[in-house]
Amino acid sequence: MRKEWLIGLATLLVLGAVSFVWLSPRGGTPAPELTFNMLDGEAVSLSAYRGEPVLIQFWATDCPTCISEMPELVALYQSLEPAGLNLVGVAMDYDPEERVRNLVARRSLPYPVALDDGARIANAFENVRVTPTTILIDGEGRVVWQRIGLLDFERLHGEIEDLLPEEQSA
Repeated sequence: MRKEWLIGLATLLVLGAVSFVWLSPRGGTPAPELTFNMLDGEAVSLSAYRGEPVLIQFWATDCPTCISEMPELVALYQSLEPAGLNLVGVAMDYDPEERVRNLVARRSLPYPVALDDGARIANAFENVRVTPTTILIDGEGRVVWQRIGLLDFERLHGEIEDLLPEEQSA
């Protein structure tokens, strides 16, 4: 009985360590140099956002969690964009452009959305495959926070506010 208990405990510790490493903030890793191909046809370099925080969210049109948190993302963006937050939605490469356009229109997304043709963007961010995946980049171009799955918007709001200039944070 004691042997099984120890094996179970060791398994839990290993799983906990792996989960911690996988889901913990990546504090300070430089964001990749890349260009977003926006739905409106514009090409925007990630470095164009230097000096202000950028929230990138990978999503898919068939992801219920992604769609359910869009209203909160819109509210977050509308609340913090005047203070300097940039938000870019990245539609996964397997989503047809027309489906992406339809969802963006139906949900009235006010922030820019990029198409990830060939999974360039997902691959640049260590091969993102799970949606939603949310990445926060500081004004100096470093990945400072990353989450997979449903967001805690109260915590995310605080993380973003910590990156905004003092006189602008809400």
